[in-house]
Amino acid sequence: MPSLLTLAAAATLLGLAAFGGCGGATPDGPDVAADTSRTGLVADAVPAAPDTTPARPRLPDGFVRLDSIAPEIAQEMRYFTAYNFVGQRIDGYNAATCILTTQAARALRLVDDDLAQRGLGLKVYDCYRPQAGVDHFVRWARNGERTMKEGFYPTEPAETLFRRGYIATRSGHTRGSTVDLTLVRRSPTGSTSASIKTTDDYPDPNARPLPRCDRDRPDRFDDGDLDMGTAFDCLSPRAATDVAGIPPAARRNRDTLRSAMRRRGFDNYSKEWWHYTLRPEPVPPPHGPFPVE
Repeated sequence: MPSLLTLAAAATLLGLAAFGGCGGATPDGPDVAADTSRTGLVADAVPAAPDTTPARPRLPDGFVRLDSIAPEIAQEMRYFTAYNFVGQRIDGYNAATCILTTQAARALRLVDDDLAQRGLGLKVYDCYRPQAGVDHFVRWARNGERTMKEGFYPTEPAETLFRRGYIATRSGHTRGSTVDLTLVRRSPTGSTSASIKTTDDYPDPNARPLPRCDRDRPDRFDDGDLDMGTAFDCLSPRAATDVAGIPPAARRNRDTLRSAMRRRGFDNYSKEWWHYTLRPEPVPPPHGPFPVE
């Protein structure tokens, strides 16, 4: 028969186990390990969800994506779309992003900052252009179909576009300091690119007639910019920066853009009001052709 001392010890051990021994319940609530509201230990041990955003490819030295320098500048990279004078996405444009030399991107940021004081901003249409894109233009001019003629070069035979200086076998865009751009009005409530209208709803090339790029507004496609006298990429004498006969508002807007760009070192190509190159033109380090991505 067990002694009284042995029975008392056993009772004591049973009492301790009931009070909260290993794996037991606490006197005032659930299991301690499950009570993350108190300790946070279990919650802290759960790993964060991995970042699934795809990394953008590394650019050659001397080049940057414009949004890393000037995120306020709107981008509508037209050659990533089929709404251009060729009528299809251009070779080498694998992403809708503007790439420039570092110097050109920084200078363009200064232009946009200057214009912000007047409630205006910039929208870019094309920046660095891969040689594959230039070659695509050349092939099209020599052999391509003329689906977009009415909209982009209504009075110009495609066969004369080389001689007239609208297309070349070598382009300054491939060096990364030439940019095609326009003026836009900033939102009264903010100055980010998200508040600036960009166009992603283009006329259907199969729905004739296409709006002619050389018509006055509202009889041409609205690019979402200030009135510049023609649409972007209008291969027409009317696109020459100093041409006579455009509306007074368009003349003022072209002059405003040219003055703002010139102040920060950009020169205009006289046949295209949208085309500017930083001077002296930075020479990037030697590199092979690379796509826009």
